[in-house]
Amino acid sequence: MQEPGLIQIQQIVQFVLEIDKLKGVLRKVKPVGEDRYENTAEHSWQIAVFALSLARTLELSVDPERVVAMLLVHDIGEIDAGDKFVFAQDGWEERKAAELRAVERIFSFAPETLAGFLLDMWKEFDAGETQNARFAKAIDRSMPVLLNLSNGGGSWLENRVTYERVCARVGPEIEAGCPELWKYVERQLERARQKGFFAETQG
Repeated sequence: MQEPGLIQIQQIVQFVLEIDKLKGVLRKVKPVGEDRYENTAEHSWQIAVFALSLARTLELSVDPERVVAMLLVHDIGEIDAGDKFVFAQDGWEERKAAELRAVERIFSFAPETLAGFLLDMWKEFDAGETQNARFAKAIDRSMPVLLNLSNGGGSWLENRVTYERVCARVGPEIEAGCPELWKYVERQLERARQKGFFAETQG
């Protein structure tokens, strides 16, 4: 009979190997200066570092560890559901249901207590009702914007996304979660509009 600790380690190993599949999920935004699209694992890592950096530097009233935990698990459901372009307009309710089914399956690989914690983190982020979750969502929404700004419009031009659509899609959540960040992003978006980084009409 295996020792309980070894069983739990084996479960955790199975879980982290299952989420390795996130590296194969491609998003519709490219890393700065790259011709390829980023994968979801890269996105999750980047926003976790971004959130930690902002929270500590601006001394925000959030729990950085909890925020990072949310950001590291919030897109794990894409292993089964795939990525959905953040600037898409429809289908978000169906998307949430599909991702919930996915994370319930994937988290079941982990030991029960850990699985419960991870699912709680996913649900808190999805609901967006706590200050930690609102801040996490602000970070998540801002990163594709920052990448497209750094890439001359990137996926906005590729997918015919307008300035108005970007502001409507990300503005309210960024401002609600981190007003300081939205003030910065809003200025960058206006400059980008003047440079022609957006489609004139929505695709």
